[in-house]
Amino acid sequence: MEESRTVDLLVIGAGPAGMTAALVASLEGLDVLLCEKTDQVGGTGATSAGTLWIPGNTQSKAAGYDDSADKADIYLSGLIGAGTNRVLRDAYLQTGPKAIDYLTAKTDVQFLTCGTHPDYRSNMAGAAISGRAIVPVPFDGRLLGRHFRRVRAPIREFLVFGGMMVGKPDIAPLIGRFKSAANFIYAAKLFARYLSDRLRYPRGTRLMLGNALVARLFYSLCKRDVPILFDTSLKDLVHDGAGVTGAILSSSDGDLPVTTRRGVVLATGGYAHNEQLRRRFMPKASPIYSLSFAGNEGEGVSAAERAGARLGPDNITSGLWSPVSIVKRRDGSTGLYPHLAFDRAKPGLIAVNAEGRRFVNEACSYHDFVLAMIETNDTAKAIPAWLVCDAPFLKKYGLGVIYPGHSNPGRFVDEGCLVRASTLDELANKIGVDAAGLRDSVARNNRYAESGIDADFAKGETELNRFNGDAGHKPNPCIGPIATPPFYALAVWPADIAVSTGVLTDADGRALDNDGKVIPGLYACGNDMASVMGGSYPGPGTTLGPAVVFAYRAAMRAKAETL
Repeated sequence: MEESRTVDLLVIGAGPAGMTAALVASLEGLDVLLCEKTDQVGGTGATSAGTLWIPGNTQSKAAGYDDSADKADIYLSGLIGAGTNRVLRDAYLQTGPKAIDYLTAKTDVQFLTCGTHPDYRSNMAGAAISGRAIVPVPFDGRLLGRHFRRVRAPIREFLVFGGMMVGKPDIAPLIGRFKSAANFIYAAKLFARYLSDRLRYPRGTRLMLGNALVARLFYSLCKRDVPILFDTSLKDLVHDGAGVTGAILSSSDGDLPVTTRRGVVLATGGYAHNEQLRRRFMPKASPIYSLSFAGNEGEGVSAAERAGARLGPDNITSGLWSPVSIVKRRDGSTGLYPHLAFDRAKPGLIAVNAEGRRFVNEACSYHDFVLAMIETNDTAKAIPAWLVCDAPFLKKYGLGVIYPGHSNPGRFVDEGCLVRASTLDELANKIGVDAAGLRDSVARNNRYAESGIDADFAKGETELNRFNGDAGHKPNPCIGPIATPPFYALAVWPADIAVSTGVLTDADGRALDNDGKVIPGLYACGNDMASVMGGSYPGPGTTLGPAVVFAYRAAMRAKAETL
């Protein structure tokens, strides 16, 4: 490692936000240095769905979907109100399509429209059913050659055969591979590609979702020869009273002082694994589980605060959430399975608290589901909550890591991940909930299954509910009977996907001090930046959309700064 170094822009953290900032800055002619505390790129983004929420995006318009920033503003105004900085919101909505078009025109970072993918409060004014969500085009990891090992893998529970990624269109042919010749040929081609990959690589190279986004950003950086220091973390920022002038980086080779001409961009992923900051900003019953990358320990926001930046906002409780179940792996380790969309909205499942009572519309967004868990827990224990279904449901739809048609669900019972019983009373006793309450909840659900109307929580009445339900099930795609033993229950816990508090910034990602003034030379984006959504979760891609857009704006601002 050199004794010192001087660059135009130093970017800390090689997740989607940091890599976007470094890539845009390089394209704009700046001398950029990117450092990453681990030996791989991607952070939490590598394990995500890779979706970006970009109202009015070009990809969706080209596909015929009608949307605009003005419509999204109506939606956000109703959802967030005054809960976030209006200037930042305007900047995000106006710049989103421009930032995406810039990347698609100049780099290998390419996107597709998701088509129909409803906003999470799809019954509110201004909400969209389709056109706001985009995903990265799948990527061939073989293009990275020996650098492929630098791309962080998805969570194990989302890999097939121990290392193969699959997308939503792959699921039906894989599960039904023996039901038709077309399915068999499709599945055989996927498996043959995977076997070929494993001869040279540690896992499959057919990348999609967040892994495709991360790999495309990394590939674009490699093509431009942007220097990346791996296994190098932020020790502290350097500031002279007038602003930030650089940073001290740390690695096994020692400390490296870096002086910057145009600034430092913090993109270290937030503080999800920093206990002190969790206690400071998370709900009072701070959940113990997190889906964020384990390396997100708050170095960026802590250094920013020491340099005079303000963290906030103060009027929200931090956390963007998903319910998770605990998975016991065959190697003895445990994992977390996020219950995002595949099971909760399907007909024939309810979620109950310790009183055996439903407390939420099970088909709502994963964020709203956990908010209901946290709120309910104050009066009736709902952490954990229990997902309850019967045998036909488990076989048809699966539950968590148990995929549809699984030949041996008893294995998960033996491992203690799933609870099975012959009667509802026996099930209630095994999971420690009130038996009378559970019987009543199931009876009410079964009446609603016949009528098609959930009189308690209106399940199945929004576009989001129906989108994730079973369109072929009548009269309500989200409500079905729970009647055929054995009965099953699965515990789910709150887990944060990301944090929504961080460094307060202006519309260009420039850090603000306690007086609301810009700290020259200091930027924050991604989860190091306070969320423009003010703690709300409007739709798919709520974290990655702002991460990419404000990273773009920060890099453009750094370019415009006079020396």
